[in-house]
Amino acid sequence: MTGTKTIKARIEGRVQGVSYRAWTQVEAKNRDLAGWVRNEADGSVTALLSGPDHAVDDMVRHLDHGPPAAVVKSVETAPADPPEGNGFEIRH
Repeated sequence: MTGTKTIKARIEGRVQGVSYRAWTQVEAKNRDLAGWVRNEADGSVTALLSGPDHAVDDMVRHLDHGPPAAVVKSVETAPADPPEGNGFEIRH
């Protein structure tokens, strides 16, 4: 049986104004992950990803690329508390 985990990811680069949040939501839902994604005032994007270990790890690998117009410079992750609920939303 697989374990579950929750991480918070901070993505830096050209990640705002390029549909990064919408892309993250679609990719997270495709992996049955719970959590959220939001833009930050400094131009970065933060995502909370929760679900099976393998699905979270796969999603983190894909955060390095993002949608076609994105230019990701770095992805930093840290353990986090699980979100309330099971859906994945874009926060404003």
